[in-house]
Amino acid sequence: MTCFNIRPVAALLALALISAPSLAGDGHDHGDAAPAATANGPQRLPDGSVFLPKPAQRQMTVRTSAVQAGKLPRALELPGRVQMDPNAGGKVQALVAGRLEPGPRGLPSVGQSVRKGDVLAYVVPSADAIERSNQAAQLAELRASRDLAQKRLARLRELADTVPRKEIEAAESEVASLSARMAAIGGGLSGRDPLVAPVSGVIASANAVTGQVVDARELVFEVVDPTRLRVEALAFDAAVASDVDTAFLVAAGKKVPLAFIGASRTLREQALPLMFRAEGAALSALAVGQPVQVVVQTRSRIEGVPVPADTLVKNPSNQNIVWVKTAPERFEPRVVTVQPLDGATVAATTGLKAGERVVTQGATLVNQVR
Repeated sequence: MTCFNIRPVAALLALALISAPSLAGDGHDHGDAAPAATANGPQRLPDGSVFLPKPAQRQMTVRTSAVQAGKLPRALELPGRVQMDPNAGGKVQALVAGRLEPGPRGLPSVGQSVRKGDVLAYVVPSADAIERSNQAAQLAELRASRDLAQKRLARLRELADTVPRKEIEAAESEVASLSARMAAIGGGLSGRDPLVAPVSGVIASANAVTGQVVDARELVFEVVDPTRLRVEALAFDAAVASDVDTAFLVAAGKKVPLAFIGASRTLREQALPLMFRAEGAALSALAVGQPVQVVVQTRSRIEGVPVPADTLVKNPSNQNIVWVKTAPERFEPRVVTVQPLDGATVAATTGLKAGERVVTQGATLVNQVR
């Protein structure tokens, strides 16, 4: 019988088991394996461009448009503020001191529509005790004089055949005069001063409460027409006033054209106020006193490429860039120098060429691909 030494064989088997990878059965792995690398997904390439396959472009709603170069107006961004149009708005102030009472439809609230001539509130004039007593005494005296004049007129009418006509007419005039004076004084004691809307529009501000005591010339209501406003812009270069061509501002995502009215001849805080007129339904998104950015286009021209303002994004160096489509699935960043054009569009003076396809929608998503 031949005897084998089993110790070396056992050692070799143990070493093979240790070195072999341990595999779990189907459905029992723990996800420790690294994901397989793929080159078909969106990714940032080493040269800074982005590879974006067509399915990803459709999912991200990426849209491009060919740009054209040309001579564009030089534009400036000026700080501005929305103001009330004096021809389409007004202030309601109390003429006399007194107590407020609601109008026929109650006291109007902010945002309520009113029409020209609507009674918004009443002011019951206030008077001290001495003044009211003097008016009451004068009213009593006039009432007594009118009663005597009426009795005298009645006697003269009974003697109309023997009394001249001019005496009867004089008596009638005296009665009418005393009655009118009584009505005037009585209205001062018990009358109310109505506060009416000067224009049709919307209540912009209301400082009225039932029973509130107001002084003369105190502002109670403001009425504005939200579709007709004015915008005041401040130019720190006086030469801009003589070079204004057109102007715009952006309200509710829409470009609103402004009509230049004129420039002030007096500096305010080292700036020259420019006044513009605006009309349109888009102005309903603006409020009186709201600060806005006014884009003023001058008559001078510059060479540039107009692109939508939404195409501009920032690179890691905080520079303005746009994404240009150089291949069906490849996008390259371009550093551009821009100037304002009309609020919704900017002029790229460097970095772009005519005919290149610029990402006009989804540029922010393309910029986030890593």
